[in-house]
Amino acid sequence: MNFSEIIKTLNSASAFDLYRMRAAIDRVLDEPRWLQSVQGRLRVGQEVEYFDPQSNALKRGRVLEMRRKQAVVLDLDDPKRWLISYAAINLDGADVQIRENKAQGLGRNEVAIGDVVGFLDRDQQQRIGKIIRLNDKTVSLQIGDAQWRVAYAYLHRVVDAEIDGKIDTIEGVVVQLRMDGSVA
Repeated sequence: MNFSEIIKTLNSASAFDLYRMRAAIDRVLDEPRWLQSVQGRLRVGQEVEYFDPQSNALKRGRVLEMRRKQAVVLDLDDPKRWLISYAAINLDGADVQIRENKAQGLGRNEVAIGDVVGFLDRDQQQRIGKIIRLNDKTVSLQIGDAQWRVAYAYLHRVVDAEIDGKIDTIEGVVVQLRMDGSVA
C-alpha cells in the first residue's frame, strides 16, 4: 500500500479509530528494538535530517545529546535546540513527500512552511505567496505586506515567482517544447 492509499484510508476512518491507531503506533515506536536501531547509527556531533511535523518538512540538525527515548538536536538553520524522537530522524534519506491524488489543489501533506504557491482570488487574479503557517483546512500565505488564508483545494505549485522583489525558483523539471508541440 502506498502513502496515497494510506492517506485515503485514514481520511475515511473515524476520529476514534485514528486515535486508537496513533496510540498503537506510539507504543510500537517506544519498543526498544526501534529505539536501538536508530541509536546504534547515531553519534554525538553527527549531522542528521529530521522531520518536523509543524512545518511538514525535513530540517537539518546536529546531534548534541542522546537520551533514552529522544535526541537533543541543534537546528542548523536557526540556532535552536530541539528534543526530538529518534523515529523522526531520517537516517536512510527517505522521501518525505506524501503525494495525495486530489482532483484539484494541493493536499495538506503536499506543502510545507516556506513553499511558494499560487491561487486565483475571487476576482480571478493570480496571487503568489510564501506559506507561513499550516492550518487544518487552510494555509496562511504572506503576499507582500498582507497575509491571506487560502483553502488547500485552491492552491497550485509555482515554478518561478517574484516574492518581495526577488525571483524564487522552486525545484522542478524544466521541459522544452518544440514548435510542433512535442517534448525536446
